[in-house]
Amino acid sequence: MMLLMSKGTQIKHIMLPPSRREFRDIYVVFELKESDLHQVIKANDDLTAEHHQFFLYQLLCGLKYVHAANVFHRDLKPKNILANDDCKLKICDFGLARVSFNDAPTAIFWTVSFLSSN
Repeated sequence: MMLLMSKGTQIKHIMLPPSRREFRDIYVVFELKESDLHQVIKANDDLTAEHHQFFLYQLLCGLKYVHAANVFHRDLKPKNILANDDCKLKICDFGLARVSFNDAPTAIFWTVSFLSSN
């Protein structure tokens, strides 16, 4: 079964367990990318403002898409952003992600080391 999503994003190969009792784990497999954003930044001292804008635009588009589905990544960092040779980015590692349901209480999650000192 294949589900088509907006802007050409596709979910492929959905494999359902034979019974609900056997449903324990979910595995998400991403296409192979050559690198991650951390490696791209570390290996290139000459990235221009245009490169940064290109990265930021892609990240904001990805976050808009994910947040529109009420999914919150909660571990977004350069190592969790895959990159190919054309510097096309994809957000990965949704292990800490959470889904927000309309009737659920709102919670805020953060990493202490990234909190403002104000």
